[in-house]
Amino acid sequence: MTLWASFWDIVWWFLAVFVLFAYLFALFAIITDLFRDHKLNGWAKAAWLLFLVFVPFLTALIYLIARGGGMAERGVRETQAAQSAAADYIKSVAGSSPSDEIAKAKALLDGGTITAAEYEQIKTRVLAG
Repeated sequence: MTLWASFWDIVWWFLAVFVLFAYLFALFAIITDLFRDHKLNGWAKAAWLLFLVFVPFLTALIYLIARGGGMAERGVRETQAAQSAAADYIKSVAGSSPSDEIAKAKALLDGGTITAAEYEQIKTRVLAG
């Protein structure tokens, strides 16, 4: 008898693979959440991991029921922090706006660092894009 003896063997095989991947996804989400939670002490984290190894399905189900709301909150907080850090980084490396460039050039002109012709050249370059 081969693995692909009938259509239903194929359906059951794909269902089993789907369940395996869904469980692995949930397991990695739980482990990630365990290490993300700073309120939980090390012994509690170790206990959760120990139970995940020896009683995996039941422990995963209990964890998702008992701590699922906190998982969502920690995930949202981490996502917002990552977005904020990315936005701050982009702002720090991005060039300034044309009005900022012109204001800087005007300050240099007022301070006598550049001439009026250089100021006009900078202004023309910045406004050109």
